[in-house]
Amino acid sequence: MPQYSYRTDAPDAGDDEAQIRALVTAWAAAVHRGDLAGVVADHAQDIVLYDVPPPHHGIRGLAAYRAHWPPFFAWQAQGACFDIETLDVTAGTDVAYAHALLRCATPEELAAHPDVRLRLTLGLRKERGRWLVAHEHHSFPHD
Repeated sequence: MPQYSYRTDAPDAGDDEAQIRALVTAWAAAVHRGDLAGVVADHAQDIVLYDVPPPHHGIRGLAAYRAHWPPFFAWQAQGACFDIETLDVTAGTDVAYAHALLRCATPEELAAHPDVRLRLTLGLRKERGRWLVAHEHHSFPHD
């Protein structure tokens, strides 16, 4: 069961944190389903992504972000999981960030490295009352 914790620094931050938690949870579920429309749904047009695979200088823009996902979906179709284990959210009035640890591996990879987790960091901004992911960073620890 995922563990969630919330921090607050704005009067209505609890609602904002709940909205962000729902956004991140829905995004992870869409990734797991291979649902591209769901993956890009709450992302800004000027999204910047730093991901595990190249390009290491990052992906910029929603069209490039969208084009980056199909190879991951093909890999994930081998039976890989994509499960949030922990999620922390800090929300201000118009900017927020979240960080999470996810199980993201095939059964064979998990058997070989059971404690390795994908690290996720998101930078969000509120536009017209709606939270959007403006920055996304995925990484694995290196031993």
